[in-house]
Amino acid sequence: MFVGHYGVSYAAKRVDDSIPLWILFLAVQLLDVIWAPLVLLGVERVRITPGFTATNPLDLYYMPYTHSLVAALLWSVGAVVAYRLLVRSATSGASWIVGLAVFSHWVLDLIVHRPDLPLYDNAAKVGFGLWNRPGLAFALEALLSLGGLMLLLARRPARRVGAALFGLIMLAVQAYVFFGPPPASPAAIATTALGAYAAFAFVIWWLVDRAPVPETV
Repeated sequence: MFVGHYGVSYAAKRVDDSIPLWILFLAVQLLDVIWAPLVLLGVERVRITPGFTATNPLDLYYMPYTHSLVAALLWSVGAVVAYRLLVRSATSGASWIVGLAVFSHWVLDLIVHRPDLPLYDNAAKVGFGLWNRPGLAFALEALLSLGGLMLLLARRPARRVGAALFGLIMLAVQAYVFFGPPPASPAAIATTALGAYAAFAFVIWWLVDRAPVPETV
């Protein structure tokens, strides 16, 4: 899953407006943000195998440090601690929302991935395989990302046009990922992913966090 993860960011922001949305954008993608440099370093591994799934050619055959259930839980708890320590005004509730946002990545990946998500180490792999149903997979991405955005914008009287346009651009990126040409190499996947996560976080900071606006009742 890609842009669907951001639906959790919008919902979390609706629950606790004290958390910057750019932080939630990084939180929901934290497992992949860590995965990308580990791929570049050769610690975790991916193969490009055309036709491996109906939506992408990624054979994610070794990623125990980021996408195992145990690792996801540990990174999530780490995010709770880090947010509480680094953000002096953070409440316990806000810190746990950030941690749950991190863990939501594994839960949503479970729906779309083929059985390549290990429960521990590189063993007992699970995945429901929705990536092999392109129409349904894309519809889920759209429902989560745009649905979450609409939930947030319902309470925000300003910048709705810019945020909505950004949501559509993100969905267009998702369409390219699903239906465009395959990536050139594992390194290209990792660097492109890191660039996208950074760019999306910056844009949402610019649109929403830079100058927060009062919420409507």
